[in-house]
Amino acid sequence: MTSDSYPFIIYALFFGCAVLFSFLINSLFLKFSKTLGIRNNTEEIIIRWGSQLKPAVGGISFYILFLLSLAVFSVFFPTEFIFKNKPFIGFLLAINFGFLMGLADDAFNTRPFLKLFVQILCSICLIVSGIYIHVFDEEYLNYTITIFWIVGIMNSINMLDNMDAIAAIMSIMIILASMLIIYSHNEFSNIYFIALTGVLAALIGFLFLNWHPSKIYMGDTGSQFLGIFLATIGIIWLWNFTSTTQVVSTAEKFIIPLLAFMLSIIDTTIVFINRISKGTSPFIGGKDHTTHALAMMGLSERMVAVLFLTISAFNILLLYVIIKYIDAFTWVHTCIFGGYMFVCLLILFIITRINRPEDFKV
Repeated sequence: MTSDSYPFIIYALFFGCAVLFSFLINSLFLKFSKTLGIRNNTEEIIIRWGSQLKPAVGGISFYILFLLSLAVFSVFFPTEFIFKNKPFIGFLLAINFGFLMGLADDAFNTRPFLKLFVQILCSICLIVSGIYIHVFDEEYLNYTITIFWIVGIMNSINMLDNMDAIAAIMSIMIILASMLIIYSHNEFSNIYFIALTGVLAALIGFLFLNWHPSKIYMGDTGSQFLGIFLATIGIIWLWNFTSTTQVVSTAEKFIIPLLAFMLSIIDTTIVFINRISKGTSPFIGGKDHTTHALAMMGLSERMVAVLFLTISAFNILLLYVIIKYIDAFTWVHTCIFGGYMFVCLLILFIITRINRPEDFKV
């Protein structure tokens, strides 16, 4: 066995075992949970498309597999990559804060202000540890956009968890986009790659039980964990993308993360616009998401999930084209990729305006 194949064998074995572990542990949660994660009030019914109360404990498996991935890494690779890695310690703190806040929200239905406070705290942990977006020359602008990004993505993933399989599919595709970047840099022996592998396996195992008709939800425990996890990975590998052959332009630094997170960002943007235009709070759940509008248009829940999967897969293909074939990112490329995202936003926005929740009864 060569040294180059060693990480691949470890990752392959870990990934296969982790998928099986995720499926089994979620099946156990489903079997033994009676009231854990099931809110006995109308708010949860309003937020989700379906009106059935189901265990919302799937997110716990994400966290367990994340920790297990770190344990596996420490066995096969030098431990200084974890314990002497200041950015990763900040990442780990932020992950724990996000997970605990989501867990508390599932248990006690916490106030939005507390969620915002913890999300900002997660951002501060990352910035202090050295993980933040490097786009502008002025550091305070980089810190500001980092906080905005962390808070926005944590809320975006949470809001996207409104229909079976949607949040899980989006998270899987964002992870694959990040892995594509790591692949382009040939950096398979870093701890972030095995963390991505573990969470990817957790999501795939969870998706077997979350596919429509679902038996289990991820809950705020899962969506908040995924929010901070994906937002941080997005900063490290997408926002701060570097090329081995060229200087990355500012426009390219914006296009890459926005393309990877496109559907979640579009959904959140449209929901905010529609709710503010109606004079309602954008932070209170409702059946006015892009997924809901597509269902009102006649698509089944499975068809909506497949549509989101297809668009996200196409976005990963576009990312591959950018990384592999575009040597100099010009204003023409900015217009093409930016125009594509704007058209997607416009189409989905029009669909939500035509198919309004007040005109449709589930």
